[in-house]
This record gives sequence, structure tokens and C-alpha cells, in this order.
Amino acid sequence: MRYAMIMAGGVGTRLWPFSRSQRPKQLLPLFDGRSLLEIATDRLDGIVEPDRRLICTSEGFRSVVAETLGGIRVLGEPCGRDTLNAVGLTAAVLGQEDPDAVFAVLTADHIITPQAEFARAAQQGFALVEADPSRFVTFGITPTHPATGYGYVNRGAPIADFEGSFEANGFKEKPDLETARRYLDAGTYSWNSGMFVFSARAVLDALDRFRPENAEGLRRIAADWTAGEEQRQATLEAVYPTLPKISVDYGLMEPASNSDRNQICVVPMDVDWKDVGSWPSFAETLDVDAEGNRTSGSATLLECHNVLAVSDDPKRLVTAIGCEDLIIVSTTDAILVCPSDRAEDVKRLAGEVPESHR
Repeated sequence: MRYAMIMAGGVGTRLWPFSRSQRPKQLLPLFDGRSLLEIATDRLDGIVEPDRRLICTSEGFRSVVAETLGGIRVLGEPCGRDTLNAVGLTAAVLGQEDPDAVFAVLTADHIITPQAEFARAAQQGFALVEADPSRFVTFGITPTHPATGYGYVNRGAPIADFEGSFEANGFKEKPDLETARRYLDAGTYSWNSGMFVFSARAVLDALDRFRPENAEGLRRIAADWTAGEEQRQATLEAVYPTLPKISVDYGLMEPASNSDRNQICVVPMDVDWKDVGSWPSFAETLDVDAEGNRTSGSATLLECHNVLAVSDDPKRLVTAIGCEDLIIVSTTDAILVCPSDRAEDVKRLAGEVPESHR
């Protein structure tokens, strides 16, 4: 059967003061009252049935995620051990329940449009793995500019009987600007989306070969998964923190691409793909006026240029006069003001504020 797991583990400190340790970015109602996680879940409509959707998140968020999303199944990580273990945990759990499980790995960080193109690519990814469970499918975003902040995947030969799908011809790390321009000019490179489709059995088999220490721990967790809530949690809390920390790209996709036992496939996805992880990226989801200003909530700007003004309290009006290239964010208990080109430093700032405001 088809399943989908949405990774939603991070707090998102670059969106402070909206995001907090007990209010992660994926649950913030930033988009007409809807959160990134709700949008990511709804994106699966018509692709994966609601009762076969899972969220992998921090154990501390498990109950609030389940409540917010109407009782959806949630895998709670006792601590963050990077994406390979989130994928491996999902494969281990699903493999116990359904030996033929095929699952998509998606993220809770993105706004992806149009929906029809996402659905087409996702359906193609599932079909590729269902036809050959040894395949690992990654989705490549059609690049619109020479981005240096994304990894890339190069498309190789087309895959027979699956129009628009290709063999992967190598993964590339975040390039410098000149290299990114070459990738764009070549026309065969896509941004590495961090979204995949796998057979649960193939993931566990590959981990046995490439990451045996991770595989052994994950199988111990899976063995106790149906032994009752108390035993399951005890094993998870004892074993999961000991798993070597590594990303799914380094721990699974790259070694598999050099193996003759797995075919790595790329399904290009021609979508508008916004990674909403900082205030400038959130600004890109908002309408812009003639002066480059963007607002969310109550805001009045006079003679300002390229200002982002955000408020989460309808009773609190954000105002500014004569400001340029500025970010202003207001909540009920904190205000952030910073130059637009210092937005990456919000993460560092969030670590410096008093514990009561983290």
C-alpha cells in the first residue's frame, strides 16, 4: 500500500518571535489561518489516504500535532537524529505492519504550487517504486535561477515506460555561483527537493549494507513497536538517541547511487517551490506593493521601501515611516526589528533572548 511521512521536527528559530520551543514553525497559522503542516497534509489529498499518513516530529510536539491535525498518526522522536533516522524509523514501523509498504517522504517547510503538478510527480514516484521496489525516487525541482543554497541532482538516461522520469546521474552539494550558473545552463540539473519515495523493505535492506549500526537499532525499536505503549516508548527512548546522526542524502542516497542493487530515479517537478524557513522566505509568500513592501496582519507603512511588517495580534498595529530594507515582527510579548540582510542572524538572536521568550 501507499503511505506518506511528513518530516516536521524542527522548531524554526529563524522565524522567532513567532516560532518558540513549544510553538514550532510548522504549526504557526501563517497562511490565512492555516499552518505549513496542515498545508503539507492537505497536499496529499487524492494521492495517499488520510489513514495512511504519518507525521515524524519531536516527541514534545506529538500530542499537539495529533490534536491540530485531527488525530493523524504521529511518530515522536525522543531527540533529533537527522533525516536518515526519521526515514529509517518510518520504514521500520511500516515494514512491521505492511511488508509491501511504499512510502513518500515529504517536508513540512514548503509552499508548493500548482497542486496538480505536485500530484502528477508524486503519482509517478509511487508507480516507479511499485514497479521495482529496489528503486529509490527523488524529486527534482526545476530551477528558476542559479541558487547556491540548494543541493542539485543531475538527470541521466530516461527510464523506459515512465515518461518524464530519469536515472540520477550524481548528486551535487551546494555550489558556488559560477557552478550554479553552469548547472542552470546545462538544463539537466534540478534542485534536490529532499522529497523521496521508497519501499520500506528496500530502505531497511540498504541500511543493513550502508549503515548497519543504524539498521540494528531501528530493528530493535521495530521489534517492540507492537508490544504495548509502555514497552514501545521505553525501547524508543533507550535506543533512538544512540543512533548515529546522519542525513538521508549522505547515509542512504549517495551510497545507493554507487551500488548496483538500487536504481536511483529522478522525477522532475515543475513547481513554484518556496522553502519557508526565514522571514525573507515568508515575505515571498505575501503580496508586494509598488515600493516593495509586504505586510501580514495589521500594518501601516509611510514612505517605506522593501519593508516586511508582520503582526499576529489584530489589535496591535505595526507602523513605520521612511524605513528601508527592514524586517519588523510583532507578537503579544516580543518585537523583532532587523535589517533584511541580517535575517539569518535571527536564529542566533533567538538563542540569546531570555528563556521565557524562547
